Amino acid sequence: MNSQKSFLKVKNLTKIFRLGGVLLGEKLTAVDDVNLDITGEGKIFVLAGESGCGKSTLAKIILGIHMPTSGEVFYKGVNIFKKGFYKKREFKREVQPVFQNPYENFNPLVRVDVFLQETVRNLCRENNPDVIREKLNLVGLNYDEVRGKYPHEFSGGELQRIAIARALLTNPKLLIADEPVSMLDASLRMTILNIFMDLKKMKTSTIYITHDLATAYYIGDELAIMFRGNIVERGRVEEVLSRPLHPYTKLLIEAVPKADPKQKIRKEIKLRKLEVKEFQAPGCKFASRCPDALPRCLKERPKEFNINGRVVRCWLFER
Repeated sequence: MNSQKSFLKVKNLTKIFRLGGVLLGEKLTAVDDVNLDITGEGKIFVLAGESGCGKSTLAKIILGIHMPTSGEVFYKGVNIFKKGFYKKREFKREVQPVFQNPYENFNPLVRVDVFLQETVRNLCRENNPDVIREKLNLVGLNYDEVRGKYPHEFSGGELQRIAIARALLTNPKLLIADEPVSMLDASLRMTILNIFMDLKKMKTSTIYITHDLATAYYIGDELAIMFRGNIVERGRVEEVLSRPLHPYTKLLIEAVPKADPKQKIRKEIKLRKLEVKEFQAPGCKFASRCPDALPRCLKERPKEFNINGRVVRCWLFER
């Protein structure tokens, strides 16, 4: 057991949506009984999985954008959904988002520098205009390049760097970064990843959401693998990726191209499109794909098992 105090704790978190209408639509459990515990400060916690697995929904619950159907989220020991805690300025200042699409962060009718100035006035403890220059320099931009321009005048990569700079204006304790480098080229991608690593030294933690296990390995301290709303495996990044336990984790790693010039390029592993029936499966949601599935896997939802400090949700590890 880790004796450190929890920084962010997610407990039995569930979010249910209805497809096709509130009264007659099918239920889809986008986040299903999720438990996470981030201890200490200055950690990079990676949440990985294929598109549609529930990663972004989980992030939006932590940010207070979605309300959970059940379960709790504790930030520094406080349940963020009690008495509107997530609406308080302190929480908004300490927990900042970086979304996949940078255009979601900005009003297209407002100049970017004006938006940054408003963020400083509304959320920062001190109205210091120099902080904008400082944060823009941190992501490789300068104020003169930004001043007087509207969002559509920037490339996607430039606007994403501005979005990260905006998130850093309040000197947050926690960043929720949802695929933050997907729109950047390789050189800028490394720049941004190194920024997240440098933030660790300032005791800023990051929940880094990605489908890219290579970047997860590069910057992550801990890794959780998500499938159809469930966290199926979590532990130290190097342990999960070098010795995966869950069959789904093994499939993800198998799909990563190997840097071997002698090895022929394999056909990409095609994961099936999102299917409601997998979310609604009474047993393990991966059972229909799993080569090691047991009869009970189709009928009973697996529990979480602790294997030498790692957690895996799979009946193969019951003993």
